[in-house]
Amino acid sequence: MEKCREKRECGEKVSRLGGKVRIEKVLTDKVAPGWKEKKVQGEEKARGEGKASGEKRSQVKERVSKGDGRGFRRGRGEGQDREEQLSKDQGKGRVDKERVEELGWVEEQGRNKAGKQREEQTPGEKKGRGQGKGRGVGKVWAEDPEKGEARYRTRYQGRARARRKGRCEEMWGGGAKSGGETRCKCKCRCTTRGSSRTGESSSHVARCPAMYPAGPAWPKLRVLRAMWALLAVLLAPGRLWAKEDIQECIWHVVLIKFEAVGEEGRSDRFFDLEPLETLDSVFSLLVDAPTDQNEKYLGFPYYLKINYSCGGESSEAQVRKGHLTGLKPLVLVTFQSPVNFHRWKIEQLQIQMEGAPFRSKERCNAEEVCAMSWYTPMPIKNGSVVMFHVNINGFLQKQQDNTLQFTVGNEIFNLIPRYFINVPSRPLWHTVDQTPVLILGGIPDEKSVLLTDTSFTDFFLVELNIDSCWVGSFYCPQASFTATIYDAIATESTLFIRQNQLVYYFTGTYVTLHESNQGSGSWVRVLANECIKKLCPVYAHSNGSEYVMALTTGKREGYVHFGTITDGRVSFELLPRQRSVCEGLQVMNCSIIWAVFIAGDYNLLLLVQMEDPTARKYFQVVSYDLGFESSEPQEVLPCSPPVVVGNHLAILYTVPEFIPDARGLEFLMLLGTESHTTFLMVPKGMFYNQYSNLLYIWGNFLLQSYNYENFIYLADFPKEQSIKYLVNSFRGDMAIVTETEEIWYLLEGSYRMYKLFPSRGWEVHINLQVMHQSSVYTPNETMVTLFYEDTKLYQLVYLMKNQQGQLVKRHVPVEQLLMYQQLSNHYFFERQGSHLTLSFTNFCPFSVMRLRDLPNPQVYSRQERYQARPPRVVEPSGFHSENSLAVYQGLVYYLLCLHSEYHKVDAWRGPGLVRGGPYADPVHDSTWRWSNKKQDQDYYFYLASNSQSPGNVYIDMASYEKIYDLKADYELPERIFLDKGTSYVFSVFLRVGGQSLEFTPERVLTSEELKSTLDLGVVLADPGCIEAVVRQKFLINRNSVLFRVTLSDKRSCFDQGLSGHHLLETSMLLKVAGAVGHCFQNTHQGPRMQGNLMVPVLIGCPPGKRLAFDITYTLQYNRLQNKHYFDCVRVDPEMPCFLFRDVFYPFFLIQDLVTGDSGSFQGSYVLKVVGGGPTLDTIREYSEEEIYRFNSPLDKTHSLIWTTKNTTTTKDSAFNIMSHQSLGIEWLCLENSPCYDTIPHTIFAPEFFFKVLVSNRGVDKSTYCDYQLIFLLHIHGLPLSAKRAFFILMVSSSVFIGLVTLYIIFCLLLPVMVKAWNSLRWKINNIIMSESYYTYTSPSRNCSGTSETRSTVSSRVGSSDSSKVAEANQRAPEQTWKKKPLVT
Repeated sequence: MEKCREKRECGEKVSRLGGKVRIEKVLTDKVAPGWKEKKVQGEEKARGEGKASGEKRSQVKERVSKGDGRGFRRGRGEGQDREEQLSKDQGKGRVDKERVEELGWVEEQGRNKAGKQREEQTPGEKKGRGQGKGRGVGKVWAEDPEKGEARYRTRYQGRARARRKGRCEEMWGGGAKSGGETRCKCKCRCTTRGSSRTGESSSHVARCPAMYPAGPAWPKLRVLRAMWALLAVLLAPGRLWAKEDIQECIWHVVLIKFEAVGEEGRSDRFFDLEPLETLDSVFSLLVDAPTDQNEKYLGFPYYLKINYSCGGESSEAQVRKGHLTGLKPLVLVTFQSPVNFHRWKIEQLQIQMEGAPFRSKERCNAEEVCAMSWYTPMPIKNGSVVMFHVNINGFLQKQQDNTLQFTVGNEIFNLIPRYFINVPSRPLWHTVDQTPVLILGGIPDEKSVLLTDTSFTDFFLVELNIDSCWVGSFYCPQASFTATIYDAIATESTLFIRQNQLVYYFTGTYVTLHESNQGSGSWVRVLANECIKKLCPVYAHSNGSEYVMALTTGKREGYVHFGTITDGRVSFELLPRQRSVCEGLQVMNCSIIWAVFIAGDYNLLLLVQMEDPTARKYFQVVSYDLGFESSEPQEVLPCSPPVVVGNHLAILYTVPEFIPDARGLEFLMLLGTESHTTFLMVPKGMFYNQYSNLLYIWGNFLLQSYNYENFIYLADFPKEQSIKYLVNSFRGDMAIVTETEEIWYLLEGSYRMYKLFPSRGWEVHINLQVMHQSSVYTPNETMVTLFYEDTKLYQLVYLMKNQQGQLVKRHVPVEQLLMYQQLSNHYFFERQGSHLTLSFTNFCPFSVMRLRDLPNPQVYSRQERYQARPPRVVEPSGFHSENSLAVYQGLVYYLLCLHSEYHKVDAWRGPGLVRGGPYADPVHDSTWRWSNKKQDQDYYFYLASNSQSPGNVYIDMASYEKIYDLKADYELPERIFLDKGTSYVFSVFLRVGGQSLEFTPERVLTSEELKSTLDLGVVLADPGCIEAVVRQKFLINRNSVLFRVTLSDKRSCFDQGLSGHHLLETSMLLKVAGAVGHCFQNTHQGPRMQGNLMVPVLIGCPPGKRLAFDITYTLQYNRLQNKHYFDCVRVDPEMPCFLFRDVFYPFFLIQDLVTGDSGSFQGSYVLKVVGGGPTLDTIREYSEEEIYRFNSPLDKTHSLIWTTKNTTTTKDSAFNIMSHQSLGIEWLCLENSPCYDTIPHTIFAPEFFFKVLVSNRGVDKSTYCDYQLIFLLHIHGLPLSAKRAFFILMVSSSVFIGLVTLYIIFCLLLPVMVKAWNSLRWKINNIIMSESYYTYTSPSRNCSGTSETRSTVSSRVGSSDSSKVAEANQRAPEQTWKKKPLVT
């Protein structure tokens, strides 16, 4: 192993806390040859009679891609070659939930004579190994030819062991060689650690053995001395005896604030939700970059800090090594859809981000780097508070010193042993997949609870701030007072608790959910005047709300308080509304033991205990319809079919008085004719699975029913035990906890129950853990609770070790335990010559099970995924700076903003103004507007190549995109959405293997033998709604059967609904006959149960579909049909105009936001004008009456806005039904319509904006989707009314005639007027000259004055037009000179 550590070239891809925020390792450019992604595929070949059956050969061909430096492995097998890729340029293979993949290098050594790679052989396959010479059993890796994955296969090996061929040598004991050829493997197991401080986030870790060699080969077995120890060794998955030989790699993932990047030892809680506005200074530097300087880039308040460490080397050295060899963690964040779909859009959104390396800010003596980590933004999305193990905690508040404190109470830092030791376990109640913060009570004599926002990866002990008063009185029977919190239920934003007979709730502060601060300041006491004996949870939300039920006692016995939680607001309703259940059932004494709410039927199922006059107690299941007013009560008939007894009540089933006698059967159908034991049936509760429609009644028995009326008794559960609570994964698995803390397991759809603890399998598991020196298993432990998380079963246990207590979350390996029990119960000894050998019986009917021909998952899972990589830095070492990380934050924020805006539909702001508005964009992609900057990408790359990028960062546009073509990863999707008449088709491949673990020659089976051996069944929860067709094909030469399964919707169980709203929940269960509890597949995560696959099926309108106005094709078609197109005078490219007199042909698109598909809407629809106005500012909504008058062809008030030549109408003939083949719309605007007689505001023709509603509800039979689209339509060239047109004509004519008349008059009188004017002007001049003459001839004593006067007069008359006046002006001075006397 030392040599293996030195040459180790394997990596791990590890689930982050086993949830949906995952950390994965990928390869970078110029990667060292040691880091390669292992993809192994093999081929199966039938062996001859002289060779052992089940042998497998694989040819593995290794290649390193030279284009991007990424290594991968290819192989050949029965199926197609598959390459898993984590991102688009590396591929688009889907990374599965909680999947721990291996990125390693498997060295194949040795060549055959031809120079090709030598086929692997186990020693048992080599020649000269007789079967009678004793073999041990060891586990070696066998290649799965269909999936390309490695799995365990148990094989017998010869007594002589093969020499070690690989570089990773395996040491056993004092150095004995292991049998078979070994290969260096990287296998990861996930465990978690964390702290429990309020202001600190735990450094969540995943523990992963870096090296996991194949199992050892054991010497021949002659004497069986210690069977259990032997089984423990035989079933060990790897080296158990040398702990130091197994290197364990641990991922560390912490949440840190934006400003704390680069600080060591820092962690924060997920509390602050306000976006950062401090990125403008960073983005303002990016001038020559594909960013918009007009945009305001924001950032998220947190980063995810990622690093890891492996045993034997320091964390800093490991992280540096990973970075220098091209290691890049990938983080996949899944946003859970909110409960209230009326406020937020239903969508399944993921974003995949790549870690950016960043150097620590601490002092470093090295030249380049000492400590480093990877960072990614921690995105936040409105409407989502659950991101699976990185959840928002809305029950914290910031103090004045910037520390965080719980709002629900005070944190207690001391876990006293008496809180947990010998304290019974209790159920963990919450709304499944919607609860960010879980709460668990049951701490004796303390008003304290365990609170966690990481599903108990870390936790807090909080003493609640409640008054702890007691309302005990004569009508509230309470034997004693205690501070214990008995019932605790967590919902999306609200916590409920019950103490004694009081109920409290507390609403957290979740701005992303409620868009305001609706958090409670303190615990609110509800039902103050009621005596509450029990809280009953409702695991599933519906209709945009969550629910909780409170059972009453005392004066309100027989009633249920039904609580509804919507957006953090809590309200309770007393049910039944008219009278109690006891009065409705006409019994004197009754008590409601349990209540179950069935959202699909909108009714309650009540488990009622009644007492007859003889004091005999019996139990009935009673249905209460929440939406039905009933009639008079009827007589109650026990053990009869459902009887309506009035007051909304109906008796569905009467529980037998005694436990039935199954007579050795696994189950018994209760028909009323069976015999019974002397043990009384004591029901204690009920459980309902909304996917499988299974109803369970539990107590000291377990009954199950598919229709609430006919029940099946499961006889494996001992009648001496009593069930305390049930735990369901809602994926087909169920665990049962008894009053004595036993754990039982049941696979839904089957009738066999398995005891997990205590059991022989548990003892084997404990022995193995002790050999591993595991720290999570001790002899002194107490189970606190049992719960499912992502289909895996977990325990919360309190461990006592060396007088120190510890609360630990650990995985319950159900498959391992079942496999151990099967092997321990079915073994035998077979004599081989002079000694005995140990053999095991294999009851699994098949040896190989694979899924084939799986369609792309996004079409059915409706999972949207974005990809974001950090910007590239110019620095040669590749380390990012604070500015480049801030750019990464802004780009991820901007990418999610583009997604949100593209999903919006807002007609008021104008089509096109909002991306993704009612007008379809030319490119159906949320990032297409940003991607337009790709035209300058070569220029940006040129700058980066010459280290001239602004801000020293290079933004690659291809790194920020939406992924539309995720590939199926050889497993069924998490859920399947089916629209009307759609189908999901896939294949199941089953291969028959030996029925024993020993080698026997394999023979070819006939088709009849295959048919009798392999049988596949499909169980449908709602066979009236969906159907399954299975066709089989026999592959005789391979002893295999290929089943073709088609799951289809039957078009009968759903009307129409909005996208993602009110879906019908059902399920499909795929079962291989005889496989339950017997078939297991060994994977890198341990054994996995095979032969039983349960998938939820949701019927209705899938999320992510919408209707959009196809403006591009509408313009083209209208221009073609009308032979012309006239746009408005003021052209708006975002909202083209249409001419009033042209026939209007609208077309629409169905856009799939998940897959990127966009096609013409081929269904029928109804078009209505629901608003309008002459300008955008004057648009108003029309009333229902106006909408009818403006759009209905039956209107007699002359108010129609439009009409069509189509004759198809709705059933009531109120509206026309349109389609893509319609004859078009003719605009009318009759005299009583709002667009009639529109006054033009300019010299151009009138315009009008119509607000148009398009809906296919009730008229389209091709889909379950209720498409509704509202958009604005701009029409110009509207005609004027006749009166207004005549008035304008008269006024215009009058003005014209008047102007013409004036012109004529002017032309005729002009000469006369000119002559008269000239004459008048002459006379005026004469008068003026006369006045001037007498003025200038007045006496003057100044001689010089005469000359001056003369000059002045001459100048004034020089401009005269008359010759006579000029002559007079010349003679006048002469006469004056003669008459004037000479003055001396």
